[in-house]
Amino acid sequence: MVKMVSHGKHITIIIQQLNKFNPENQSMEDFLNESAKMLQSLNVAEDKFVLETLAGCIEYKSLLDVVVNAFFARDGRYCLISERNLYVVICYLATFQLEELGLQHFSRIVKSLDTVKMHKFLRFFFNALYLNTWIKDEWSQLYDSQYVKENWIDPLLRWQPKVQQLIEQLADKLSNRTTDVKISTVTQPKEFNLTAPKPRAIPVPLPIPVLEKSPPDLLLKANTNQFRCAAMKPEKAEFELQNAQDNMKSRPAFQAQKIQSRIDNLPIKLNAAAILREGALYQRKMEQELQRIENLLQGTGDPSEFLEWQKQMREKDLEEQLAEIECRRLRGKLSHEEAVLAHQNVIQENKKKADLMREEKAELMHEYAERCLHEQKEMRELVEKVVEGHKNAKQAKLKLQKYKQQIVQEVCEENRELLRQALEEEEEKLKKKYELIQQIRAIESLPILKHKFVDLTETGGHGLICEMSIVELRERLALLREAQKAAEEEKRDQIIQDKQAKEQLLLDKLDQISIFRAELGRAAALKQEEKKRKSQSAERQMKDERILNLQRKILEKAMERKKQEGLLKITPQKASTASRKDSLEWNRWKELEESRERRFKTLQYGFMARETAQKMAAYEAARSGATACILRSEVK
Repeated sequence: MVKMVSHGKHITIIIQQLNKFNPENQSMEDFLNESAKMLQSLNVAEDKFVLETLAGCIEYKSLLDVVVNAFFARDGRYCLISERNLYVVICYLATFQLEELGLQHFSRIVKSLDTVKMHKFLRFFFNALYLNTWIKDEWSQLYDSQYVKENWIDPLLRWQPKVQQLIEQLADKLSNRTTDVKISTVTQPKEFNLTAPKPRAIPVPLPIPVLEKSPPDLLLKANTNQFRCAAMKPEKAEFELQNAQDNMKSRPAFQAQKIQSRIDNLPIKLNAAAILREGALYQRKMEQELQRIENLLQGTGDPSEFLEWQKQMREKDLEEQLAEIECRRLRGKLSHEEAVLAHQNVIQENKKKADLMREEKAELMHEYAERCLHEQKEMRELVEKVVEGHKNAKQAKLKLQKYKQQIVQEVCEENRELLRQALEEEEEKLKKKYELIQQIRAIESLPILKHKFVDLTETGGHGLICEMSIVELRERLALLREAQKAAEEEKRDQIIQDKQAKEQLLLDKLDQISIFRAELGRAAALKQEEKKRKSQSAERQMKDERILNLQRKILEKAMERKKQEGLLKITPQKASTASRKDSLEWNRWKELEESRERRFKTLQYGFMARETAQKMAAYEAARSGATACILRSEVK
C-alpha cells in the first residue's frame, strides 16, 4: 500500500515529467533513469510510486488516449489542452492502480486536485454506458477483447458504485453542501462466558517463635573481655612464624621453562618456480665469483686515479650547472625587458590604429550621407513613375485580361492532348497485362513434376567462382579433417617434448642446487666450529668469574646472617617483635638470592643446549647437503 505524503505534489511532478517526454528523441528507459536521478536530487518521498505511474502512462499511452481524446471531444470541450496529461494520469490510476491504492487513497489524490475538473472527468469516465459500449470496443481494437473485459472493464464496473459516491461528494462540494460520511461501527470485543473460579481459602497464620534470652552473667563476661582476643601471646606468635617458615621450605623449587631456540630460516617447499629461482641465484653468485677471480688474475689498477677523475668531472658538471642557471636568470631578465618593449610598441600601434579608424569612420559617415541623399532622389523619381503608371492602369488591365484568356485556351488544348495520350498508354498497359495473365494461366495448366532428381556430382549452376559439387565438398572436408588431426598430433608431440625438456632442466637444477648447498653447508660448519673454538675459552673464564662472584656474595650474606642471629640471641625478650621483623626480611632476601641462582642455572643450561642444537644441525647439513638453508643467514 502506498503511503501518500503530499498527493498534489506527486501528481504535479508526474505531469511535468510527462510534458518533457519526447518519444522521437528519447527512449523510455533513458527517460525513467533521468527521472529517478531528478527525484533523488529533489528528495521526493515515494519515488517508486512516481516512477511506476510515469512508466505506466508511457506504456499504455494509446489506451489512455482513447478516453482522453473522447473526453476533450464531448464533455471537455472547454478544458485547456495543456492539462491533457492531468487527465491521462487520473485515467491510468483509475484503470490500473485502483485495486492497489484503494478507494481511500484514490479519493485523497482526487480531492487534492481541482474539484471541477475531477468531477467532470470522473463522471465521464465512470459512466457504465460508455464503459460497456464504445470504450470497450476501442480498447478491443488495441488488445484482446477477452483480456480487456476481464482485466479492465469488469474491475471498473465493480468499482463504479463506490466511485459514484466520490463523484457525488465532489458535486456537493461544488454546491457548498456538506456530505455525511458513514462511519463504520467498530467491533467491540466481549469476554468469554466461563465458570467463575472459587475464592482461595485464607491460610491460618503460624505462631511467631519466642527467642530465648541469654543469661546476664555471660553477657557481662563478654563485655569485659571483648578486646582481649585481639592481643596475641609471644609464644603463639613464635609458633606461627616457625610454621610459616617450614611451609615456605617445603614448597617445591621454582623450575623455569627452557628457552626454545628460534629457527632462523624455515624450510621452503621446492616447486618448479622455487627450483628455477634458487638455481638462478646460485648461477649468479658463481658468475660473480668467477668475474672477481678473473679481475684479480688480470691485475686490477689503483682506483685513486678513477676517483680523482670522477671528482673533477663532478666539479665540472657543477660549474656547468651553475653557468646554466646564471644563463637562465639572464635570459629571464632579457625576456622581461623585451616584453616591456613589446608592450610599449603595442600601445603605439593601437594609438595609430585608433587614429586610422577615426579617419575611416569620418569617411564612412560622409559616404553614408551622400548615399542617403541619392536614395531620397531615387525615391522621388520612383514615386513620379508610379503616379504615371496609375494613369495607364485600365489599359494594362485590359491587355492582361486578353493575355490570360489566350493562355487559358492554350492550356485547355494541352490538357486535352495529354488526356488522350494517357488513355492510349493505359489501353496498351491493359492489353499487356491481359496477355501476361493468359501466359501465366497457360503455364499453370501444365502438369507439375512431383519428383526432382538430384545429381550430387553436378554444381548448382549459380555462376560463382568457388562453386563445387556436393561430392567434391565432402572430399575436401575429409581432407581438412585429416590435416587437422595431423596438426593436433604434431602439436601434442611438441608439448610432450617440451615437458620432458623442462623436467630434465629441473632435475639438473636440483643436482646443481644440492651441490651448492653441500658446499655452503660445509663452509658454514667449519666457520661455526672456528668461531665456537675461539669464544669457548673466554666464555669459560667469564663463567668462572661470575660463579666466584656469586659464591663470594653468598658467603658474605651468610656471615651477615650469622651475625644477626648472634645479636638476636643476646637481645632481651622485650625486643622480640623487632627480631621477628629482621628474621622475616632475612628469609625474604635469602629466597630472592636462591631464585636468582636457579634462574642463572636455567639460562646457562638453555644457552648450552641451544649451542649444541645448532652444532648438530650444521653437522647434519654438511652431511646431507639438503638443509643448509638453516645457516644461510650466517653465511651471508
